[in-house]
Amino acid sequence: MVKAAKIKELKGIGEKTEKLFQKIGVNTVGDLIRYYPRSYDVYEEAVPISELEEGRVMTVTGAIYGRVQVGGTPRMQVTTLYVKDLTGTLKVIWFRMPFLRNTLAEGGVITLRGRIGVRGGGAVMEHPEIFYPSAKYEEKRGTLQPVYTLTAGLTNNAVIKAVKQALDHLDLTSESLPPEIRLKYSLAEYNYALKEIHFPEDKESFYHARNRLVFEEFLEFILALRKLKDGSDQLKNEYVMEVHPKIEEFIEKLPFALTGAQKKVWGEIAKDMSSDTVMSRLVQGDVGSGKTIVAVLALMNAALNGYQGAMMAPTEVLARQHYESITQYFEDYGIPIKTVLLTGSMTAKEKRRAYDRIECGLAKIIIGTHALIQNAVNYDNLALVITDEQHRFGVKQREIFAGKGSAPHVLVMSATPIPRTLAIILYGDLDLSVIDELPANRLPVKNCVVDTGYRKTAYNFMKKQIAEGRQCYVICPMVEESESLEAENVTDYACALQEELGEGIVVDYLHGKMKQKEKDAIMDRFSRRESHVLVSTTVIEVGIDVPNAAVMLIENSERFGLAQLHQLRGRVGRGKHQSYCIFMSGSKAKETRERLDILNRTNDGFKIAGEDLRLRGPGDLFGIRQSGLMNFKIADVYQDAKILQQANEAADWLVRTNHEWLKKLPKYEEPSSVII
Repeated sequence: MVKAAKIKELKGIGEKTEKLFQKIGVNTVGDLIRYYPRSYDVYEEAVPISELEEGRVMTVTGAIYGRVQVGGTPRMQVTTLYVKDLTGTLKVIWFRMPFLRNTLAEGGVITLRGRIGVRGGGAVMEHPEIFYPSAKYEEKRGTLQPVYTLTAGLTNNAVIKAVKQALDHLDLTSESLPPEIRLKYSLAEYNYALKEIHFPEDKESFYHARNRLVFEEFLEFILALRKLKDGSDQLKNEYVMEVHPKIEEFIEKLPFALTGAQKKVWGEIAKDMSSDTVMSRLVQGDVGSGKTIVAVLALMNAALNGYQGAMMAPTEVLARQHYESITQYFEDYGIPIKTVLLTGSMTAKEKRRAYDRIECGLAKIIIGTHALIQNAVNYDNLALVITDEQHRFGVKQREIFAGKGSAPHVLVMSATPIPRTLAIILYGDLDLSVIDELPANRLPVKNCVVDTGYRKTAYNFMKKQIAEGRQCYVICPMVEESESLEAENVTDYACALQEELGEGIVVDYLHGKMKQKEKDAIMDRFSRRESHVLVSTTVIEVGIDVPNAAVMLIENSERFGLAQLHQLRGRVGRGKHQSYCIFMSGSKAKETRERLDILNRTNDGFKIAGEDLRLRGPGDLFGIRQSGLMNFKIADVYQDAKILQQANEAADWLVRTNHEWLKKLPKYEEPSSVII
């Protein structure tokens, strides 16, 4: 079987299952073997009940104490069991599983594996896996079972079966990396890596396999970037723009003074736009540092010089917010520049009208989403393209955007703080500018790290803030109930929170499985103050700017990387009101407390990114969510910083020696840039 074979050629995959696989982006056998697990269930040694830790998935073995009890309501039956060992007693709960009463006998020895919670001062295990008799656990002990990202109707077992079949029948791929590189960096052979990433024999073989695949992904990415840079390095500037006098007038009229960092970066952009070669620049700035106004100055300058400028945002809500703030600026200061908005959800009539204005050159500034790079859009004289939140767009998308004009200037914006050493590699085709100063009128966010016992107090604090006219976010790390009943499920959480806060407060919820139109409508409602609390997954990390939102509560904060927590925190503290971020942790481990306390001590994203880099260890792959930065399939910029630097070294060597392998370099396949 070849990689290009359709997924339906695998035994047991019919038309219905094929469609489910297509929903997760798996169309071919090649797609399937590169559909890596998102995490692993690690079946470790059972521990005494007295050593159970809240928030962790753990295993216990003990005797069933007393009878199995079934209570609750007909719709939600709760089965309760007590398990005892020499060190203590554990309460165990299952939902909608009353039949257990007939299968578990008093006094029998049982092994259970599940997440530990605390209720009424005692440890509780909810909805654990059951190994009865307990000897059955020995078969799984020490193994790592893959857990895949799923869609409704597709089970983890179905993916496991399909992957096993694909790996068993696939024509083995010959080794692709040069032997010198494999030897220097101790990299696993490709076929071994592919098998072990899906079904690792143990942790050691998993790390060995993962390092190989991460290295290769980084190497191909870096070489693709260098190719892009080689193509644009010497491009002659066809749109030479001096700074228009109206720009300085506009800056003077602004109700706030630009920071020194903003002035410096604007100076670098202005110099690029008037130089002999085309601008390719990244502006990196922490959340709230004021990157948008710098982008506005660049767009204005292009328009005042008679050209078009376009800015692409990752979500419709963010695109609309940019459009509204720019048009408001122009109205307030009497600047006669025609600006249009173009997004996917606009009606066909609205789109046609926008297309016409763009093509005839009437629209000088165009703000939108991916709609800006569709085939139907023809620009008149596009001289500047800006991508906002660059890590949400891929290299290819940026290339397509730039291709809409004849070698336009390229400006890339990112609020994701990445240590400079890594940024230089990741954005190798761009010159780097940093806005490292916050506007003077911004009040720093007040932070606190608390355990789950603080939840009631947090809710009361939110009520008080809402009564004063503010709004709140609550972030939950997971949306699929199947992942863990203890992981705060967005929809269930929102219902429970609505009940807790009362009828006078409107609670909305948001998660990545919703259609984009639905997400935009909910975010729009929140930005218009029609809802008071937004319960969400990390989908709001990018794409919503609500100055009135003053409180953020992050549940299970121990499950995120520090840099991602900082990005989430950046959604508050954007207005004139004092803002607060509550990091709630379900873990009492000392390491977790120390890690989260870094967020307590500083609001500086670059310091936090550096600490995140320093603190991440290989064990975190089994607990903390990856950053999602750059949307790599398996690599993680923070987790794999060392491998990124090694891949960069290898790329240098390959290019310097003009290695034969470069001619056979597989075409770089960019991961999906869909926001989850």
